[in-house]
Amino acid sequence: MKKILVIKMRFHGDMLLTTPVISTLKTNYPNADIDVLLYEDTFPILSENPDIHELYGIKNKKNPTFEKIKNFLALIKVLRSNHYDLVVNLTDQWIVAVICRCLDCPIKLTHDFAHRNKRFWRNSFTHHVALSGEHWVERNLSVLAPLNLKELHPVLTMVYGEQVWQSVRSKLPQVDTNKYVVIQPTARQDFKSWENDRFSQVIDAIHLLGYQVVLTSGPGASDLLCIDDIAKRCKIKPLTEVAGKTTFPELAALIDHAVLFIGVDSAPMHIAAAVKTPIICLFGATDHIAWRPWSDNVIQFWAGDYQSMPVREKLDRSKKYLAAIPAQDVIVAVESMLPKFDQ
Repeated sequence: MKKILVIKMRFHGDMLLTTPVISTLKTNYPNADIDVLLYEDTFPILSENPDIHELYGIKNKKNPTFEKIKNFLALIKVLRSNHYDLVVNLTDQWIVAVICRCLDCPIKLTHDFAHRNKRFWRNSFTHHVALSGEHWVERNLSVLAPLNLKELHPVLTMVYGEQVWQSVRSKLPQVDTNKYVVIQPTARQDFKSWENDRFSQVIDAIHLLGYQVVLTSGPGASDLLCIDDIAKRCKIKPLTEVAGKTTFPELAALIDHAVLFIGVDSAPMHIAAAVKTPIICLFGATDHIAWRPWSDNVIQFWAGDYQSMPVREKLDRSKKYLAAIPAQDVIVAVESMLPKFDQ
């Protein structure tokens, strides 16, 4: 194998969970160039990964039709010229079948998606592999079964340079290195969020233990309003200077140097697992097994342990299912993971 293309078009957290596939391929084919085809806006989560030769971006549905067509045709031209020996597909969009049909590649692997059984899809790949495993790291790796690889590398990879950490320090000069907790209270969807006042209660408890708290979030207006509301409810204001203002490598550096990460089901939670920072995470009406942090140093709360959760088909995306989780339970978990300092 000299040229390999990995295809995954999902959100940032999903992209991070594909890195074990990339590192496994690099481990078994050390001389191969491994390219990744992904949505353009998810580049930053993989931008520093040393196992990746090239990132190719495809425009998502938010872009104008003309721009998407132009982008697609340019991609096909470049990908065809790369003459891949292996294509590994980890996504179920129809456009992937079209792309694979345009590539003269001897081995094209994909999962055997139950809802993709039309002839066009099936004939676009050489192998359809059963999806197996509880967690998405295991499921992603299962697509490689036909290669009979000698070694799997089921480890998440999130890389940043020293200059990135120094950039973070310059934005937070008042932070006490190795004595702060990062909390990411926001998620892309409301049904993954917890109550603001409960985050404030947890922050107050962390301050009493002698630690600083850094709040992070996405750059959206609703995210920043959430951060502001949580901070206003706290007895001692947490550090909010970097909320909505960090790149993904900067966020990785910030979380890596923290003593604890607390958050909901979102990409930063997976970043914390990748950089091996202890985690307290909260899950609502989502699959808390398949999407749990890929880490052994985790305390996980699932709202389903407090009250019944709806099946995916009956999910109300405007409802905060995490409201079933009491703040006091999370505070007890924090106290168990953090030693107490005298302020």
